Amino acid sequence: MSPSPSAPPNPAPQQRGDRLQVSGGRVPGIEETPAFTFLAPQPTGLPVLVAVPHAGRAYPPRVLARMRDPQEAQLRLEDRLVDRLAVAVAQATGAGLLIAHAPRALLDLNRAEDDIDWDMVEGGRPDAFPASPSGAGKGGNRRARSGLGLVPRRLPGTGEIWRGRLSRAELGARITGIHRAYHEFLADELARIRRTWGAALLLDLHSMPPLRPAEGETGAPQIVLGDRFGAACHHGLMAAALRRLEADGCPAAQNRPYSGGYVLDRHGVPLQGIHALQVEVCRAAYLDARLAEPGEGLPAMVRVLTALVRDLGAETALLGGSDGLLQAAE
Repeated sequence: MSPSPSAPPNPAPQQRGDRLQVSGGRVPGIEETPAFTFLAPQPTGLPVLVAVPHAGRAYPPRVLARMRDPQEAQLRLEDRLVDRLAVAVAQATGAGLLIAHAPRALLDLNRAEDDIDWDMVEGGRPDAFPASPSGAGKGGNRRARSGLGLVPRRLPGTGEIWRGRLSRAELGARITGIHRAYHEFLADELARIRRTWGAALLLDLHSMPPLRPAEGETGAPQIVLGDRFGAACHHGLMAAALRRLEADGCPAAQNRPYSGGYVLDRHGVPLQGIHALQVEVCRAAYLDARLAEPGEGLPAMVRVLTALVRDLGAETALLGGSDGLLQAAE
């Protein structure tokens, strides 16, 4: 496999009133469709970037044609409409917003670039392709072999997603146009926020299927916060997040069953002033009974997340050496 010979276009900033918009990367198979869009007020109101990697809905026709059950696969793979929460929260708080348009079915932005199930690729792993540092080897690592690697292959209880295998050229185009473009931009933006504020916080927003209550609990968490068990952000940010959610009466859990993945491993570097927290929101809390369309609970969840972002923005500003934002929040 080799990267696409045509690199994605450089992000093109556009000033729209007092907001900056940047589109970058490319969704292979849908020309002129960017892999992501970034929006932020100028100047930004918080040292926070809200990112949504799994809600993309730009499906190339040839990709849909290869799906065995397109509707089921989309419903199961997408963090269904969680970008609607993110847009509302970013508008209310002044946080930056990064939304991936490329669907998770094409490429999972929360997986490493070498987390490949080579059994689903024509010709398997090329001899020249280095084995994964995680020990993926010729057949891919354990997560890839389970069907949830860089390109998802199968879903639990549903089986294979695709008809036929993926070409190496297509895989290379996705890695170049989606994965590298997204993560390079994300790293640059977090570094810019840190230079401006002294610290930066990435809130990686996802959605999850409804959980069962833990033993001895009457209700299940509506939000699960992940920080890679303390490795991805300052402990004070996790503590502040849990306090805020408790004050708002929103049941929350920490790191179980979701502690974060590649996004936090790559971008969360607390010792360098860049913090990352994964936020998983229960789909039943903001979608309808089918977990497919917006539900009555969406406005309430927007309010919960807005308060969370404001509190965490104030705490992050303090970590960066500024107390002005905290005073404004009070």
